[in-house]
Amino acid sequence: MELLEAIKERRSIRGFKPDPVPPEVLRKVLEAAIWSPSAHNSQPWEFFVLMGNVLEEIKRVNVAKFRSGEPPHPDIGMQSSTGPYRERQIELAKELFRLLDIPREDKERRRKWAERNIMFYDAPAAIIIGVDESAMGSWTLLDVGIVAQTISLAALEYNLGTCIQISVVYYPEEIRRIARIPDSKKLILGIAIGYPDWDYPANKLRSRREPLEKLLTWCGKV
Repeated sequence: MELLEAIKERRSIRGFKPDPVPPEVLRKVLEAAIWSPSAHNSQPWEFFVLMGNVLEEIKRVNVAKFRSGEPPHPDIGMQSSTGPYRERQIELAKELFRLLDIPREDKERRRKWAERNIMFYDAPAAIIIGVDESAMGSWTLLDVGIVAQTISLAALEYNLGTCIQISVVYYPEEIRRIARIPDSKKLILGIAIGYPDWDYPANKLRSRREPLEKLLTWCGKV
């Protein structure tokens, strides 16, 4: 797939086939991703690939924590958007629930959808991007965002779909415990990865983009 086509075709996949992703394919995706740019070439990212029983146990614990009412406490903190940024989030949620035929008043199905979210949307594999605490700095989150985008684009080359998620690392101490990740590694985000189930309603979502004219300011003259 050509690069510009891949950028426009990439979407968040929320329904996957159960088919396992071969480890050698995941390795090829990550081998491409490590060429991402980073501040001063610091390359702060580390990848923890979750599969099999480890991934299933993390899914189970995430749901158990959620059902218990334990507040999320991710390593990088949380903040809410306001104004037009919040409005875009709401627009996305409304369209998702429309495609899934989940009415506003159906709290049980909305709860199950929230649980599906923190279960990596039942993907057969997942990638957690972590950063050693000694590498955490003002540019680190930007670097992680860049490498996550590269993973999502490289995955398309192998007919894989992805969904970049923060919710899956809401309880980072449990992920470290189950996957035997050192406490010094701060978990920034997760990426669900697998072969898309194109019959799943949520995968038909094409999120809207603001027109460039609304976002662009020319400064100076040629």
